[in-house]
Amino acid sequence: MATSRMYAEDNFKASRQIWRGAMRAARPWILLLPVLTVITVLFLVPLLGILRLSILGEDGYSLASYATFFTDSFHLAVLGRTLGVALIVTLGCLILGYPVAYVAARYAGGLGTALLLIVTMSFWTSFLARTYAWMVILGSQGLVSNLARALGFEPPQILFTGLAANIGMIHILLPFMVLALFAVMQRIDRTLLRASEGLGATRFQTFRRVFLPLSVPGMINGCAMVYIVCLGFYVTPELLGGPRDQLIARQIGSQIEQLLDWREAATMAAVLLAVTLVIYAVYDFFFGLDRLWRS
Repeated sequence: MATSRMYAEDNFKASRQIWRGAMRAARPWILLLPVLTVITVLFLVPLLGILRLSILGEDGYSLASYATFFTDSFHLAVLGRTLGVALIVTLGCLILGYPVAYVAARYAGGLGTALLLIVTMSFWTSFLARTYAWMVILGSQGLVSNLARALGFEPPQILFTGLAANIGMIHILLPFMVLALFAVMQRIDRTLLRASEGLGATRFQTFRRVFLPLSVPGMINGCAMVYIVCLGFYVTPELLGGPRDQLIARQIGSQIEQLLDWREAATMAAVLLAVTLVIYAVYDFFFGLDRLWRS
C-alpha cells in the first residue's frame, strides 16, 4: 500500500514537472499570441489575398499579369523612377542629416538637446500637414516665389514637379536619418578622438580618419530605413509631384481608382513587395538585420 502511494506521488510530481516545463516553453508564445493574431488578421491575410488576386485570371491562375508588367516599358520606367527617386531622397537625407546628428552628438548640452527636440517634434506633426505646408511655400504666391520676385527674378515653377516631391519626402524622412546617425555617433568613444588629437592630428583629420569611419554603421542604417520607406510613398508625391513624375505607389492607386484594374494593381504591389524584400535580404547578407535595431 505504501509502495503504491509512493508510486502515485512520484507520478504526480513527474506530471507536474512536465506540465510546468510545457507552460514555461509555451509562455513566450502565449505572450506573442495577441501580436501574432493582429499581424495575421491585418497583414498576412490581406497580403495573401493580394498575391492571390495578382495571379487570378479569367481562366484560372496564371502569371500573365507579371509577364505583362515586366514587358511593359511604361511600368518598368515607373519602377525605375521609384528606385531612383528613393536613392535621391536617401542621399539628400544623409547630406542634410549628418551635420545635424554630428552637432547633436558632439555638443550634448543645450545645443544638442535643442536640435534633437526640433527633430523629434516633426513626429508630432502629421506628414499630410507638412506636405500641405510645402504646397504653400512652393506655390506661385509662396515664400520662394515672393523671394524670387523681390530679387528681380521670374519665380520658377517648383510646385507639381519632381523637385517639389523630393523636397517634401526629404523633409518627412529626415528625422529617421538623424536619429539613426545620432544613435551611433553618441556611442563613439571620445577617448579615441582625444588620442588622435594628442598624436598631432588636426580636427579635420580626426573627423575624417576616426569619427567618420566609426559613424558608417549609422549611415548604413539610416540609408536603409529611409530608402525602404521612400519606396512606398504615395501622398507626398501625389500632392507635390507632377503627372510625369509618377511613382509606383501612385500608379497602384491609379489602377484602382481610375481603371478599376485590381489585378494589375495587385501585381504592382507584389512587385514592390518583392523589391523591398530583396533590399532587406541584401542588407541582412552584408550587415545583418539585428544591426538595424541596435543602432
